[in-house]
Amino acid sequence: MRDWLPYLVIAGVLAFAASSWWGVRRLKAKHTRSAVWEETHSPGPGQQRVAVVMNPIKAKSAEARGLITSACASAGWEPPRFFDTTAGDPGFGQARAAVEYGADVVLVGGGDGTVRVVAEILAGTDTAMGLIPLGTGNLLARNVHLDLYDLPGCVRTALFGHQRFIDTARMRVENSRTGGSAEHTFLVMAGIGMDAEVIGDTNDGLKRAVGWLAYTEAGVRHLPGRRKKVSIALDDQPEQSRKIRSVLFANCGLIPGGIDFIPQAMIDDGMLDVVVMSPRSAIGWLAMYWKIVLKHKRNLPVMTYYRSGKITIRSAEPMPTQVDGDPSGAATKVTVQVAPGSLLVRVQDGTAGD
Repeated sequence: MRDWLPYLVIAGVLAFAASSWWGVRRLKAKHTRSAVWEETHSPGPGQQRVAVVMNPIKAKSAEARGLITSACASAGWEPPRFFDTTAGDPGFGQARAAVEYGADVVLVGGGDGTVRVVAEILAGTDTAMGLIPLGTGNLLARNVHLDLYDLPGCVRTALFGHQRFIDTARMRVENSRTGGSAEHTFLVMAGIGMDAEVIGDTNDGLKRAVGWLAYTEAGVRHLPGRRKKVSIALDDQPEQSRKIRSVLFANCGLIPGGIDFIPQAMIDDGMLDVVVMSPRSAIGWLAMYWKIVLKHKRNLPVMTYYRSGKITIRSAEPMPTQVDGDPSGAATKVTVQVAPGSLLVRVQDGTAGD
């Protein structure tokens, strides 16, 4: 058993590293799922004014630029306007400039961080966002079922596909030790605890070499560790005390590796699916991993799911946080709230997301 147990632990971290979740005692769901995916609708015939927020250092960014320019020319549209991100501005200013330009659709060529930043500007508007996945995780693109290996197909969908409104979420992080605070929009998953530790401690060189598998190495190093006491409040209800390793807030549930971490999570139901994780040992991590992979319905005392429109978590000591795979600072208080139907996204005709 000693020979193969490390491999099972590593496999468990693969599922965990991109979006970890693990539970403590059972929390009852506060809401009932009532929404289903709306039908896609066409943006309509005629010319579109296209803007592109592009991360120019991403692999295939030059290819994507050529494909977008060529497709607009073939359609008889005016040339797309490109706004490249910089080290000093990851996309906020570029997305605002795209909106001021009067774009009907803003294409995002980059990774999850660029997508998240542009979505923060476009949320609450009628300007559509098209996805040109050029990153490592490409989380939102996975959850709206784009083919990540078909760049020309993604360009066609972004320019000529149908569209639908999806939910976004906001996470406010506050640190009582430093007095600092910040707010971040996210589209797929945010978290506090070990998942954020793993993301913040992943080797960048290894990540460039092997992609999302790089999270495994950092995950193995962070498996040992103590649970931390926090309070959790759902929708402003009374707080409940818990000891946790990690808590994840999911707008949708598909992560790299083809793993459907939360099969019941839907991206337009106006709710967040929350997973509280509290394993004490490698055995607890393995039990959660097999539950996810095998999709069995047996409840685990170390992994608890619930739903809420708003969640508040408090801790006595600062804990690391992350949004869509990017570190977002240490916090002693985290407040997460969904914004239903706030972002218009281009998808394939008839796509039904999870």
